[in-house]
Amino acid sequence: MSSVETRTRPARSRTVPIGYDKHMMLTSGRASGELGAKIADRLEMDLTDAGLKTFSDGEVYCKYGQSIRGADLFIVQSLCGNEREGLTVNDALMELLVMVHAAKHASVHRIIAVTPWYGYSRQDKKSAPREPITARLVAEMLETAGIDRLVTMDLHAGQVQGFFSRPVDHMTAMPILTQFVKDRLGDESDELVIIAPDAGRVKLIRNFARKIGVPYALLEKERPAQGLAEIGYVIGDVKDKVAVIVDDIIDTGGTLRAAAQTVLDEGASRVYAVATHGVFSGAAYETLADSPLTGIVVTDTVPPRDGAPENIQVLTCADILTDSVRRIFTDDSVSEIFAGENQLF
Repeated sequence: MSSVETRTRPARSRTVPIGYDKHMMLTSGRASGELGAKIADRLEMDLTDAGLKTFSDGEVYCKYGQSIRGADLFIVQSLCGNEREGLTVNDALMELLVMVHAAKHASVHRIIAVTPWYGYSRQDKKSAPREPITARLVAEMLETAGIDRLVTMDLHAGQVQGFFSRPVDHMTAMPILTQFVKDRLGDESDELVIIAPDAGRVKLIRNFARKIGVPYALLEKERPAQGLAEIGYVIGDVKDKVAVIVDDIIDTGGTLRAAAQTVLDEGASRVYAVATHGVFSGAAYETLADSPLTGIVVTDTVPPRDGAPENIQVLTCADILTDSVRRIFTDDSVSEIFAGENQLF
């Protein structure tokens, strides 16, 4: 009778040590230093120094001041200029790419780019022959550099999310802006009307108006060239009403000023404007200071330049972004912040 040899299996070692916890780190580029500091303060943690500097020839350098190995690293950087730091939008983009690439080669666990203002988002399609789709190019550069996830806010066009093969968390400033309108103009809700600046924003404005419980109207607009818009007329009743124009971006301010004047010409008593991104490029401050707008409200996705006129107010989006960062780190639902209403397109 043959004997059967019994072999004892060696004990399997644990793949993850007992008590192991992943850890989060937060850093920011120079375009969004103030916003990054606000988020870090709300998370009760310190910003990790990215060691950013610009050489005399204009090249960007990054060297993290401490080990980031194994961390979920959140990099806060809007793709915008920062006058105080001497950065252009292209400087901010290159800086973010360098920060991501440095982190990838420092063996982080995940790299999450927190980019509230996604620069180049208005170049989202070919509207004429021989044009680039630069919003897609930026997405490809960020993924090549090494991001694992993107957090952004109120994209100009929904298809930008489709330019990424990695997850995109789309935040919205709608809760901040609707609450401001309720607090500031709630006593006049019977006379309030929300204005869509063009047909592409109707879905957004319908939701905005529904949350406040007021009607909405639409501005008819044509754009004969980049940066130039011609306002036609108002579709809807604005006579003797307090009008609030809601948009995603305020750039040079010329279109907004013309829109406000058109609404007043149609009989509105006062006109306000609220938007997520206050880019305010060129002579925007002078244009808006000279406009008939009673008040303008934006968030700090783009750092405001010095010298803003008195009719511009800046609200922070740090609370929403902090909640988003916390939920991404703990693998919780991000859309629950907005009850699933953050897909506005």
